[in-house]
Amino acid sequence: MRAIWKGAISFGLVSVPVKVYSATSSHDLPLHQVHAEDGGRIKYQRRCEECGKVVPYEDIDRAYEEGGRRVVLSDEDFELLPAERDHEIEVVQFVPADQVEILRLDKAYFLEPEDKALKPYTLLRRALEDTDRTAIVRFALRRKTRLAALRVRGDVLVLQTMLWDDEVRSPAFEVLGSTPRISQRERDMASQLVESMSDDFDPGAFTDEYQEQLRELIAEKLEKGDDAEVLVTDDSGDDAGDNVIDLMDALERSLSKKSTTKKTAPAKKTAAKKKAPAKKTSAKKAPATKTTKKKAAKKTSGTKKSA
Repeated sequence: MRAIWKGAISFGLVSVPVKVYSATSSHDLPLHQVHAEDGGRIKYQRRCEECGKVVPYEDIDRAYEEGGRRVVLSDEDFELLPAERDHEIEVVQFVPADQVEILRLDKAYFLEPEDKALKPYTLLRRALEDTDRTAIVRFALRRKTRLAALRVRGDVLVLQTMLWDDEVRSPAFEVLGSTPRISQRERDMASQLVESMSDDFDPGAFTDEYQEQLRELIAEKLEKGDDAEVLVTDDSGDDAGDNVIDLMDALERSLSKKSTTKKTAPAKKTAAKKKAPAKKTSAKKAPATKTTKKKAAKKTSGTKKSA
């Protein structure tokens, strides 16, 4: 990993020099847009509307407009701001860990201590563990003042940026103004269903099915071109699309289904398979969805749009 920023955690008179690393990365395949007619790649140009010239990124400044007036800000202007020059991660308070709402959390970063800062770094980490507290910190990164939660993950301190209070919207939904009548039997059955599906969270048991299917589709098309065969699932007859459902019936069927099956990890759905043998089904046990083979050539336009 490559450090994206250097700074120092400060709490009281203690300073802990650290390096900041992005804690997450995207596994999505990098797709780009092409002209459907000839496959030519689509490129976007930064063109000035005044002179019509394509402008290099290094020649672009930022501007703010208000009441017909415009203020242009250069890189030098931003560097004059005190917060931009300050590389201090200031601890402003320690709060109970359960008071930090998940809704407010944003980007996560790992903090690596400098060699000379290992002792105060470890001391801060253990203090957070012993008190079950989260440190609320304030710092500047990439031309923005950030509010963040500093917490422990294993033996590493994790910095997770937070949204400011005015950035969190209020869910003003009129439909929630009225409360539907829910019987005790419905509540009991819902609780039973929750209990039957309860387990310890294992993030490794879940995979991004869409990306897996997309990779298989691309591999198939790379090997066979437009002659690749893709399994297309028709879910149009699924009951999930009904507007009106019988809640009690749905709960009863859900509990019945859970009682006759074992708890397993989410099954993987495959969009493209190489010479997969067809399964035979009897008339009594027809599959819930209809699966038909279609040539990838006929689905080219749809695939590009979804990509």
